[in-house]
Amino acid sequence: MKSLFDKISFDCSKNVTKSYSTSFSVAVKMLAPTIRQDIYNIYGFVRFADEIVDTFHDYNKEVLFEMFEKDLENALKYKISLNPVLNSFQNTVHKYAIPQTLINAFMNSMKLDLYKKEYTTIDEYNNYIYGSADVVGLMCLKVFVNGDDQKFNELEQSAMRLGSAFQKVNFLRDLKADYEDLNRTYFPNTDLSRLDEHSKNEIINEIEADFHAGFEGIVKLPLEAKFGVYTAFIYYKKLLTKLKKTPSMEIKNTRIRVADYQKFGLLARCYVNYRLNLI
Repeated sequence: MKSLFDKISFDCSKNVTKSYSTSFSVAVKMLAPTIRQDIYNIYGFVRFADEIVDTFHDYNKEVLFEMFEKDLENALKYKISLNPVLNSFQNTVHKYAIPQTLINAFMNSMKLDLYKKEYTTIDEYNNYIYGSADVVGLMCLKVFVNGDDQKFNELEQSAMRLGSAFQKVNFLRDLKADYEDLNRTYFPNTDLSRLDEHSKNEIINEIEADFHAGFEGIVKLPLEAKFGVYTAFIYYKKLLTKLKKTPSMEIKNTRIRVADYQKFGLLARCYVNYRLNLI
């Protein structure tokens, strides 16, 4: 029965989300049940692609990525895949008419991580972030607005800016792993071997501007999505605050995180603000 296989596939994508990101899975739980599974399906897809290029060091990443790319193509073409994560993703793609251009842009940015180690210009940096983060926000927005093209167009830029903010926070948080383990430098015109407070603050100012623009879209989201997206927003804002207070030399040598007890406090704060219509 295809319905049983689909359920197994959906459960797989949900488990991928819960296993790889406790923070994001908490935010997804704050979405309405009607859209929750589709966000799991999107996350499972982007997570698997990212894992291929970032962590499978003992295998031929190029071959694995080509296989995944071909499986994705067939999943979208035939509306089924024996890869449960891709089977889940294709279901959401067809359900909400997610454009192929968004999927292609994401895969192109992931492919860059196979060989590109340094982003030396603003254009290269922005193009990578568009494909690796902005389009993921747009895929989710397609689910949030449920076919309302006017609403999608209204919130498109805000969704992209929020995706950019999340990605740049990840870059700053993962500075040590990206630079030392993967030999990657995403921030242009920044010498990460001698990261100073001035350079760090310039990056943070850029992220804060993205957050401001992203929040303007959050308040206009449908009720089914608003609380969940706001929860993710508050978590990343807290992470940015911690990065802001952390000396640049320490950011280079450790991975900054939000403690579990702080996450629960943030969730309570989000709920109060939401119930009081403060967002």
